[in-house]
Amino acid sequence: MKATIFNIQKFSIHDGPGIRTVVFFKGCPLHCAWCSNPESQSMHIELTYNSSVCQHCLTCLNQCPVQAITHIQNKIHFDPKKCTLCFQCIKVCPMQAIDKEGENKEIEEIVQEVLKDMPFYEESGGGVTFSGGEFLSQPQAALELAHQLKAYHIHLACETTGFCAHDTFKEVIAPFDLLLFDMKHHNAKKHQQYTGVSNDLIIKNLSYAVSQGKDVIARIPVIPHVNDCLTDAKEFAQLLQTIGIKRVDLLPFHQFGQNKYELLDQSYTMKDIPALHPEDLSAYQQVFLDHGFDCHL
Repeated sequence: MKATIFNIQKFSIHDGPGIRTVVFFKGCPLHCAWCSNPESQSMHIELTYNSSVCQHCLTCLNQCPVQAITHIQNKIHFDPKKCTLCFQCIKVCPMQAIDKEGENKEIEEIVQEVLKDMPFYEESGGGVTFSGGEFLSQPQAALELAHQLKAYHIHLACETTGFCAHDTFKEVIAPFDLLLFDMKHHNAKKHQQYTGVSNDLIIKNLSYAVSQGKDVIARIPVIPHVNDCLTDAKEFAQLLQTIGIKRVDLLPFHQFGQNKYELLDQSYTMKDIPALHPEDLSAYQQVFLDHGFDCHL
């Protein structure tokens, strides 16, 4: 069995306890305008193009066997309908301006890579975190990887939107010790507006995880003009309190992923929105503290 992933990040300290390895799965059913990993949204391997180093020699265009590359307004563009992902363009580019995001890896290959850091997990109380994208978009591959890692008694965490069929969710989360549960909006209609899906299924799955005694931390990305007012904080707090969540992590909006949109030849509608900083969210955090949450920035 294979999984389509776009990164294996070593020595992470922000995605669960201790020192961790994070496996990033490709594919996500949500389409958040503020997404900092746009390369994670598609299930498919994608080509990237760095215009800042391109010398416009057009070697890639001339060597493409299916004429999937064009040169328009001094930039290279790829036609995904024609491209066969032969990667000939990557091989011939003299400036390494073309690259790819994503690869299909055997589950056993991922396991062996993860096991290289076992001493760090054991020493720090760490483990492995599944992230994305949305790892639940590849449920069978994720479950197989989880079972193999559990055979080595590795602590497993996952960062998830919780958006998948309920029966699938119940099956896949069973081996996980910790769920980092992303909450984009408390209101179903606004959740649909800003992410493309309702939060009804998300709340159902979150409630199930809590009911099963899973260790769950709610993570809220605080986005300007989307969910950043104090009324939103109160609505989130009331919803999560009803579900039984005890801890909330607030994630201030940032612009770390802006350059990735250009590399993928995609538009980014949030580019002119100022980033938020922890000090900007002190009042927002206080709302959760007042509701009895263990709330962190």
